[in-house]
Amino acid sequence: MKIILEWEDQFSHWKRYTLMNHQPSAVRSAKRRATSTGKRHRLVDESGRLLDLIDP
Repeated sequence: MKIILEWEDQFSHWKRYTLMNHQPSAVRSAKRRATSTGKRHRLVDESGRLLDLIDP
């Protein structure tokens, strides 16, 4: 399963950050990045379904 990591900009638009194949490492990466940048991140699958939403 391919997991796309996206972040939300100041205008509430979702920008693609990276594509990962392993869900646990994608979650860890999103949590770390959300904490360091202070922005919301989300994980979606290849068909666009929301898997996880991470607030800083």
